[in-house]
Amino acid sequence: MAGIFKTQLETALTNNLIQIKSELHGVKTELSASITAIRSEVDALKVTVADMDGPLSSCTDDVVSLKSDLVRLLAQVLALDRKCEDLESRSRRNNIRIIGLPEERGPVSADTISTLLKDTFGLEKDPVVDRVHRSLQAKPKPGQRPRPIIARLHYYLDCADILRRARAQQRVKVGDSTVSIFPDFTPQTTKACAAFNDVRRQLREVPDIRFGLLHPAHLRITRGDVTREFTSLVEATAFLKTLQTK
Repeated sequence: MAGIFKTQLETALTNNLIQIKSELHGVKTELSASITAIRSEVDALKVTVADMDGPLSSCTDDVVSLKSDLVRLLAQVLALDRKCEDLESRSRRNNIRIIGLPEERGPVSADTISTLLKDTFGLEKDPVVDRVHRSLQAKPKPGQRPRPIIARLHYYLDCADILRRARAQQRVKVGDSTVSIFPDFTPQTTKACAAFNDVRRQLREVPDIRFGLLHPAHLRITRGDVTREFTSLVEATAFLKTLQTK
């Protein structure tokens, strides 16, 4: 009985081992096939990477060169933009902008504006006006605000004198209308000057201070023998605080 059981057990174990070996052989075959396929793909990738190495290196060099060119061109564009802004601002230095003159007065001309300025400010003679036009906007409907008038004076001293008188009067009466006269700044210069409005308001409350805006937008502050000029609002505000604490 024991011999029979032993024989059956050995037979079962042998069959199981044969089955396990068969399954392991199948797994080995599948793994070998997979490894072969992976090696083939890796070899292909190596070839692709090797082929791309040169072009990618060249592209990297090109990008570095282009970045350098971009930085240089941006600096040139900024310099040209500032130069154009400065040239446009200087070309407008003899201009004045008249706000509030009714459209109903009819077409404006150099002669009519020259006479208007002389009569309004009590000038000794008619200022020489080279040209005059209203701003390039659609003509307003009745009841709407009139378009500003831009007048170019021939002499800068006449322009400066008229602007000084206009600042002193603030609101200028022309017939039944009240007009304002300002420098004809570029939009960028106007924005830069407006940035100092709060600082200028506070400076009026500081004793023994003289200040003013220089062309195009430099704030000059003088106290005693010390004069400082600012183009930065942050620096001007910091300097104002030092004045207020003294």
